[in-house]
Amino acid sequence: MIKGFGGIFWRTKNLEAVKKWYSEVLKIEIEGWNGTVIQPQSGNETIFSFFTEDDPYFPTEQQVMLNFQVHNLDETIEHFERIGVSLVKEKEVSEFGAFVWIKDPEGRLIELWEK
Repeated sequence: MIKGFGGIFWRTKNLEAVKKWYSEVLKIEIEGWNGTVIQPQSGNETIFSFFTEDDPYFPTEQQVMLNFQVHNLDETIEHFERIGVSLVKEKEVSEFGAFVWIKDPEGRLIELWEK
């Protein structure tokens, strides 16, 4: 029945600041309608997963965590260093891939993943 995600939508306290941050930090080209279309690429996966209320994987006060799959995590980390974005969690490698965490301007934890 479901063929994919249709979008991710959330409210923000400072629309212009958040749009600018996502554009500069994550290189997401935000269009005039306050969003963008991210086209799936071959080999890309979208994970849909539930966590218990007290699971410590990400902050319990945060209901949803964004996870962006990247082409090259080391290049992404270098980009963050160049523009002064600190990692919340250093690079971690597991059988699932390599991960780092950063926070957006409103404190939402974001996970970057290289498969």
